[in-house]
Amino acid sequence: MRTALFTRGAAVLAAVAAGVLVLAAPASAHVTVNPKEAAQGGYTKIAFRVPNEKDDASTVKLEVTFPADTPIASVSLKPVAGWTAQADRAKLAQPVKTHNGELTEAVSKVTWTAAADAVIKPGTFQEFEVSLGPLPQVDQIVFKALQTYSDGDVVRWIDTPTDGAEPEHPAPVLKLTKAAAGGAAATPTTAALLAETKADGDGGSGAGTGFGIAGSALGLVALVIALLAYRRSGASTGARS
Repeated sequence: MRTALFTRGAAVLAAVAAGVLVLAAPASAHVTVNPKEAAQGGYTKIAFRVPNEKDDASTVKLEVTFPADTPIASVSLKPVAGWTAQADRAKLAQPVKTHNGELTEAVSKVTWTAAADAVIKPGTFQEFEVSLGPLPQVDQIVFKALQTYSDGDVVRWIDTPTDGAEPEHPAPVLKLTKAAAGGAAATPTTAALLAETKADGDGGSGAGTGFGIAGSALGLVALVIALLAYRRSGASTGARS
C-alpha cells in the first residue's frame, strides 16, 4: 500500500515538473525599442534591440521604417562595429513646422547591414542606437521592422499591438508621455518600469518567468500532498501491526 501511494506521489511530481519546464520555456523574443517611453517634444536616445531567434541561421540585416505621419526632424545613428547604416529620406506630403523652421523631408527608413564577421549569431542579440527629436505630440510611435536572416528568411515585425492579446509579430513601439510642467519629462509609470526591467532581463516577453514561478508553486503543493499521503500510509501500517 505504502509503495503504491509513494509511486502515485512520484508520478504527480513528475507530471508537475514537466509542466513547469513547459511553462518556464522562454517566450519568443521580439525586436523591441528601449527605453519604451520618452517625453513628447523632447529629444531622446533609443536602441532597437534585435535578438536572434533561430538556431541554424544568423541575422544579417535590420530595416526600420519611420512613420511619415509623425516625422522627426533630427535622426542621428550611432555606428555599430561591423555594420553599415543607411538612412533614407522622403519628402513629406505636408510640410511640418519645427523650432528650426519648416520641415519638408524626414528620415523614412534606416537599414543596418552586417559584414560577414558581425552577424547576430544564434543565442545572441545586438542593439542599434538612434538619437532623435523633437518627438511628436502623439501617444506613441510605431516603428515597423524587417529582420533578415542568412538563410533568406525575413521576419516582419509590423503588427501594431493592441490592448488585447499581443500579435504574433508586434512592431517596436515607443510610448510618448506629456511633458511635465517646466518641460521636464513625465515620470514613467510603475508598470512601464516593471515592463522595461523584464525586457532587460530576457530580451523579450517576461511571461515565461511568471509561468515558471506559478509552475514551481504547483510543484511544491504536489510534493506536500505526496508526503502527507506517505505519512498517513505509514501510520496506518503501524497501527495494523
